[in-house]
Amino acid sequence: MSAFGLRRVQRGKVWLVGAGPGDPELLTVRAHRLLASAETVAYDELVSPAILAIAPSEAERIPVGRRGGGCRHHEAKIHPRVLELALSGREIVRLKGGDPFIFGRGGEEAEELHAARIPFEIVPGISAALGAAASLHLPLTHRGVSASVTFATAHAATPEGEASLPSYLPSDGTLVFYMGLGRLEDRLAELVRAGRAPSTPAVAVASATLPNQRAVFGTIGDLAERVRAAKLEAPALVIIGEVVARVVASPGEIGQVLEEAAAVVRA
Repeated sequence: MSAFGLRRVQRGKVWLVGAGPGDPELLTVRAHRLLASAETVAYDELVSPAILAIAPSEAERIPVGRRGGGCRHHEAKIHPRVLELALSGREIVRLKGGDPFIFGRGGEEAEELHAARIPFEIVPGISAALGAAASLHLPLTHRGVSASVTFATAHAATPEGEASLPSYLPSDGTLVFYMGLGRLEDRLAELVRAGRAPSTPAVAVASATLPNQRAVFGTIGDLAERVRAAKLEAPALVIIGEVVARVVASPGEIGQVLEEAAAVVRA
């Protein structure tokens, strides 16, 4: 009670938790512990059902995030229900695909929580790029091949509102485009105009690390056509660079993905 007889409500807390690329076994120990004991889970729609199932059955589940290129419930802000519950004293696991601070809008949500004076913590996760590369046995850096890797969104916009590639993208090294299927052909053409060779290996990966993962290999010059032919669906990311030709199969391992990767190497 305050001096005026008013009851103070203790603010709750929000954990911005990275759910990793999809496979529940790739959750961090801390993320698993927080999720398994959560009373409220506010989750992005791209978080896999297998990961959500770790939360107690009695936990409140609130879908709050994005899917593909569309936004639901809110635009680049934390869901008002999360703020409402936290201000009333609830503890909330805000579950985000991949890592909260890699195209997860974790920075924007942290700023809002700070402005509302709500305590919060960040729990990192394995990003989609790292999960996809590992599942394909594809090194993002490789001595003598690529000494850098750049994460970028394929949906960057100019001040005029027109989508275009970020001007700061390097002319060499590995590129990873998040949300990569939208206007893929335009983005790849821009890379060629910026100096990347059309023969540069590239791969598009959907549902990385999950049982239904699909990958389409090609080059900057023909990947868009291959993706259309394969009817690959979003969400997906695109990895571009000579490292794509460095996929290494474990002894005794065969499969369509590695056969396609070998075709890129032979080309």
